[in-house]
Amino acid sequence: MIFDPITICNLELQNRFVRSATHEFMAEEDGTPTSRLGDLYEELAKNEVGLIITGYSYVLPGGQSDNLQQGIYDDRFIEPYRKITERVHRYRSKIVLQIVHGGRQADTSDEYPIPIAPSVIKNGHSSVVPREMTEPEILEMIEAFTRAAVRAKAANFDGVQLHCAHGFLLSNFISPYTNTRTDRWGGSVENRARIITEIVRRIKEETREDFPILVKMNATDGFSPNSSKAGLGLDAPDCVEIAKLLEKAGVCAIEVSGGIGEAGGVTIRTAINSPAKEAYFKNYSKMIKAAVHIPVILVGGIRSPYVMGCLLENGCADLISMSRVFISEPDFIPKLKSGKIKKARCVSCNLCFDPKGVRCNFEFD
Repeated sequence: MIFDPITICNLELQNRFVRSATHEFMAEEDGTPTSRLGDLYEELAKNEVGLIITGYSYVLPGGQSDNLQQGIYDDRFIEPYRKITERVHRYRSKIVLQIVHGGRQADTSDEYPIPIAPSVIKNGHSSVVPREMTEPEILEMIEAFTRAAVRAKAANFDGVQLHCAHGFLLSNFISPYTNTRTDRWGGSVENRARIITEIVRRIKEETREDFPILVKMNATDGFSPNSSKAGLGLDAPDCVEIAKLLEKAGVCAIEVSGGIGEAGGVTIRTAINSPAKEAYFKNYSKMIKAAVHIPVILVGGIRSPYVMGCLLENGCADLISMSRVFISEPDFIPKLKSGKIKKARCVSCNLCFDPKGVRCNFEFD
């Protein structure tokens, strides 16, 4: 089943494997994508990854949240990205550009000394206190995401994925912990999701109806029940209602993830050394899949073909998303198909997040 083709949006994928977006540390200082990124994505395409989702690309200069992060805030990026999509499209893979603004997790600088967010809630991970966005700034942000999607289409990407997870700006809006607004951008689930549904509406207006828009969505902020912040963050049942609103707005697939930095160790867990530890967001994805009619993609420590099959068969997901596995073994899919391996070799050590460029740094015997 994992090798069966599937159509999401209008994209015919050769299998159910998705390369989940990961910051690669491979752009220029100003966000210009490089040939190193093309090398990485082309290798994934050669090795039969059905859908490749790029590392997060920031839509405004003040939205950068990591060093050597790629950008999409200017038309000058279109041609370098087009060279990358041309390389991927030599093969059967599809490639989608993930677009983001760092929000309260954005880097600070002399030019951007205070990050922006829906509300003034101190970042417990960095101790940074953001500034509350004004209504005009929210509308400008919607247009920034829209322009980024227009550029992605011009660069021949097969779609865009809105990054609405992991504590970045759009995630900040949908979470009641980071969004305490009382205007039309806060309060109810519908109001907290409004910035995303408006971005989707505007992208559709500017790119025509057939340009695929996916979402990577936090299903939970990840606070422990024993935490002082327990019950304050996003969780079920709100995540299910948000997913339904996204489907209604025209999003064509949802990738289910979770966790923000200050919840600690939720998003990218280590020591995934047994099937029981895999797919740690599967209960959320199953709830969401039962509530929507669009494909659901699940990410989070998935390593074993047996687990992958169970997730698809038991209604937890339609596609399986992984990143660290493909960093360790870009040829994971051909090896799995041929029977050369029975599971991924990745030990979830997280040494691959290398500031010189993502790579597997684990020393295997």
